[in-house]
Amino acid sequence: MSLAEEEERQQAEAERPPAEQRVIEARRPDRRAPTPTSRARARPRGRRRLLLIGLIALLVIGVIVGGTEWWIEASKWVSTDDAFIDTHMVQISPQVAGRVKAVLVNDNQEVRAGQLLVEIDPADYQAKLDQALANQQSAQGQLAQATAQIPVATANVNEAKAQIDVAQAAAANAEIALKRDQMLARMGGLAVSQQTIDNDTATWRSDEANLAAARQKTAAAGAQIGLDERNIQTAEAAVKAAAAQVAQARLDLGYTMIRASVDGRIANKTVAVGDYLQVGQALMALVPDQVWVTANFKETELGEMKLGDPVDIYVDAYPGHVFKGHVQSIQPGSGAAFSLLPPENATGNYVKVVQRVPVKITFDDHPVAHWLLGPGMSVEPYVKIR
Repeated sequence: MSLAEEEERQQAEAERPPAEQRVIEARRPDRRAPTPTSRARARPRGRRRLLLIGLIALLVIGVIVGGTEWWIEASKWVSTDDAFIDTHMVQISPQVAGRVKAVLVNDNQEVRAGQLLVEIDPADYQAKLDQALANQQSAQGQLAQATAQIPVATANVNEAKAQIDVAQAAAANAEIALKRDQMLARMGGLAVSQQTIDNDTATWRSDEANLAAARQKTAAAGAQIGLDERNIQTAEAAVKAAAAQVAQARLDLGYTMIRASVDGRIANKTVAVGDYLQVGQALMALVPDQVWVTANFKETELGEMKLGDPVDIYVDAYPGHVFKGHVQSIQPGSGAAFSLLPPENATGNYVKVVQRVPVKITFDDHPVAHWLLGPGMSVEPYVKIR
């Protein structure tokens, strides 16, 4: 049958009455009643359709439940990509000037506290130490000499006191003799001449003068003791000053040996043998083994964060590895407040910007196996809010 004939037949059937149409459709050979075999084939298709619908429903329910649980769990974590490894780097600098004699470390070398890093030529400082030792010996000799003067001055004082006693006795005897001869002369006798009285007077005056001189000598000897005591104090001060110079010279000589103050690794080494170093000149940096994470969280994320909250730390240098840590401290202020030029919000047009606050996160275990962790490396911390 051609296509045109088929279309004419379908149009004729569509124009017939419904009853006639049903009779014709019933007489068609392809409109047979369903047999038991066709019914059996239809049942598995229906079951598969119901099973497929059930699986889709379970999948939808699982997605909804899983998404809800994920959202609830995700709401307990706060993260930021504005974070990096941080530490207190030690800048190695000389405390004395001089020419470099030896450099005993290489770039990126691991060192221990007290290990010798750089040696400065010690010849000049050894000479200064020898000179300071000589000055100390001279000061000690002056102190010994001043101390030895005390017994001499004390002996002079005792001698002067003894001379006072002698002069005092002689003056008293001369005074008694003078008074006796004067009394005899007044009695009118010729037993005592005027010459004798004059001699007695001269002797008495001489003894009085000797007594006064002995007293002056005693006073001078006492003053000499005070002077010697002050000389001892001056000598003792000179000895202390010389000892301080010796100590400083020893320190300067020791400073020619530049050593590591902490355990760590050498970085940014700029010193070489033959360089002349000035005091405070940067030679290298020492990166300690103790590192932590400085994470700059938004101020809106800090409301429920507490000290001690656990943190999962992801370091870009170690993809797939999770470091464990905890919140150690939170800076009392935004990072902008401590910048070189803090913002002045009271001037000009103010635009509110969400500030970031540095949070210090420490590792629970020192990552010895991951020794490449160094300052400036990128980190993504995830803080679990409890």
